[in-house]
Amino acid sequence: MLTKYKGSELFVENISITKLVKKYNTPLYIYSQTKIEDNFKAYKDGFKGISNIVCYAMKANSNHTILKLLSKLGCGADIVSGGELYRALKAGIKPQKIVYSGVGKTSKEIEYALKSNILMFNVESFEELEQINKIAGKLKIKAKISFRVNPDVDVHTHKYITTGKKGNKFGIPYEDAFDFYIKASKMKNIEIAGIDSHIGSQLLEVKPYNIAALRISKLIDKLEESGIKIKYIDIGGGLGIKYTSSDKPQTPEQLKKAVMSIYSKYKDKTIIIEPGRSIIGDAGILTGQVIYKKNSGTKNFIITDIAMTDLIRPALYEAYHEILPVKKTNKKQIIADIVGPVCESSDFIAKDRKISSLERNDFISVECAGAYGISMASQYNSRLIGAELLVKGSKVKVIRKADKKEDLISKEVK
Repeated sequence: MLTKYKGSELFVENISITKLVKKYNTPLYIYSQTKIEDNFKAYKDGFKGISNIVCYAMKANSNHTILKLLSKLGCGADIVSGGELYRALKAGIKPQKIVYSGVGKTSKEIEYALKSNILMFNVESFEELEQINKIAGKLKIKAKISFRVNPDVDVHTHKYITTGKKGNKFGIPYEDAFDFYIKASKMKNIEIAGIDSHIGSQLLEVKPYNIAALRISKLIDKLEESGIKIKYIDIGGGLGIKYTSSDKPQTPEQLKKAVMSIYSKYKDKTIIIEPGRSIIGDAGILTGQVIYKKNSGTKNFIITDIAMTDLIRPALYEAYHEILPVKKTNKKQIIADIVGPVCESSDFIAKDRKISSLERNDFISVECAGAYGISMASQYNSRLIGAELLVKGSKVKVIRKADKKEDLISKEVK
C-alpha cells in the first residue's frame, strides 16, 4: 500500500494527506516519486544482464512531469496515438526508444512517427502495413516494423483487458503471421525489425508469458530459417499490481525468468518490455471528500465528490480499489455503496463495501489509482478535473493544475 497511517493521519511519503486536500481541494490525484522510481528500477534490475529496452505504456498515465522523470531514468515509451508521440518527445524520451502500437494508426500519425524516426511500428493488420509502406515511400525512407502477433493465450483476466486471444481486435492471427512477414520482406520501403506479442493486462501470473514466448519462439525460428532477421522481441506489458489483499502479483524478475527460459538462446536480440500499470498504478492515489450520507431503505450510500469522471475503472471493469479514511476513527463499520455525484447508476467507486462510518466533509483515499485514473478522466456532467501532485519526501510539486470553470468552454466557439 502506498499510503501509511502515522497516528490517526494518512500520509503519502512524509506528507499528511489532510494538509494536501485542504490546500489543493478534491478530487485530487497524488503520486509518489519514490514509488515510481522504485517500480522502474524493479524492471531495470529484473532484466539486468540481457539487452533490453523498457518502454513505458503511456496510456496508463501520460502526465508530462511523470514522463520527464521516466525519461531521465532511461525509459522509453510504448505509444498508441500521435498525441502520445508528441507527449513522449516533449518529455525528452528518445525516438529510438519509442514503439508505436495500436490498431488504428492514421496516415497523419504514421507520417509523424516516420519523420520522428521512432524505433518501430507494431503493425496490427495488413492494410496498416500497406499504408506504412506507401507513406514511407513518399518520404523516401524505410519504415522499421514488427508485427503484433496474437499467440491465442488465455490469461484469465477481465474480458475487456485480455488482448492475446483469438477474436480480439488486437494483433495478427498466429497462423497468418509467417505469410505476413514474407510479404513485408518484399516491400521496398519496409525494414523488418522485430516481433511483438501483448497478451493482456493486470496479469498476476507469469506462466502465460512463458506460453506465449514458446509460440513466438517457434515463429522466430521459422522466420530466420527463411532469411528474415529479427532484432527485437517485444514481450508487451501487463504485469499486475496488488489491488486487493489477496492479489499476489509476480515481479519483473520472475517475468524475465519466464520469457528468458525460452528466449535465452537468442543472444543477438534485444528484449522490449512495455509496463504501464506496474510502473504507475500503485504509485498514485485519488482523494475525495464525503458530500452526503443517505439510506435508501435497503442500502447505505456514501456520496463523495469522486465520480466515474475521475476514476472510471469501477464502472468499466467493476474494478476493486481499497478505500481508506484519511483520518482514522474508532467509529463502527458499516456496509455501504461509495458513489459519486454523476447522474449514472454506474457512477460508483465501491459497492457493498465494509468501511468506517464516514461523516459529511470527511476525506477518503482511493488506493492504486495512478493508472487509468487521470488518463481516462472526462468532463462529463461538466465536471472539473482535479489537480495532480507529485510528492518526494516532504516536497510537493503541482504537475497539473485543477480545472477552472472557464476551462469547460475555453475551446468552444462563442
